[in-house]
Amino acid sequence: MATGKDRQKQLAREHYERQQQRRLEREQRNKRMAIIGSTVGVVAVVGGIVAAVALLGGEDAATEAAASPAPSASTETVAQPKPYDKETGRCDYVADTSGGQVKDVGMPPAEVKTKPAKKTMTMKTNLGDIVVELDNAKAPCTVNSLEFLAEKDYYDGSKCHRLGTDQFPMLQCGDPTAKADGESQMDGSGGPGYVMAEENLEGATYKRGVMAMAKTMAPGSTGSQFFLVYGDIGLTPDYTPVGTITKGLDILDKVNKAGVIADSGDGTGAPKETVEIKDVTIDGKS
Repeated sequence: MATGKDRQKQLAREHYERQQQRRLEREQRNKRMAIIGSTVGVVAVVGGIVAAVALLGGEDAATEAAASPAPSASTETVAQPKPYDKETGRCDYVADTSGGQVKDVGMPPAEVKTKPAKKTMTMKTNLGDIVVELDNAKAPCTVNSLEFLAEKDYYDGSKCHRLGTDQFPMLQCGDPTAKADGESQMDGSGGPGYVMAEENLEGATYKRGVMAMAKTMAPGSTGSQFFLVYGDIGLTPDYTPVGTITKGLDILDKVNKAGVIADSGDGTGAPKETVEIKDVTIDGKS
């Protein structure tokens, strides 16, 4: 027969197990909410993340209701972009009506080609070159958008505005309006004025060396922002993996080691080691 002491032990064990489960669920939710995109809706990220929806912390529901550093208002887009149409070879880019800061350079051409299967993206930064092999075959609309923005000098002079921790190892870039000074509440809210559908999500993982696109919680909210992964992140497959970093991981490691200017409350913040993108070029690769 169970004694009162045994019952107390059982209750304590069940309480502990519930706490651990809630903690695990919070961590998974925070990772999902972290990557932000190019929508003004949440200024708290990652993604964005100091960029679209804030990561929440705390031990109970009362403390899990707050903040946001980078898009801020609504995370919904009115027009839902359609995925790549293999029959016509066309992509669907639609106006972003979320209200974020816009650097308008026009709209990418709708017609795209999936060959060559790979393209090389070179980002010249103040710390050296970061080179990414883009998967044009699996993410043609995303690669087409990146190429269009590069040709328009959209990324030139922009600063990577959000750095994660060893638990959330990524550097987020692509907001041309970001100040990355640890003070601006609008970092992460900038975009090109259009959004597209996510691609290449089946079996997607976010391991060291992956470049993926940031977005808000809403589907079809991918814009110009992206994140570079220097560790392993257990995110759900909701963010377009667009390529693999072939050069420059040492730069990300250096930036990570330097840390953040100020923790935004979700373990991320503007990097102390400034990363400024000087120029971006994308060349076809057979």
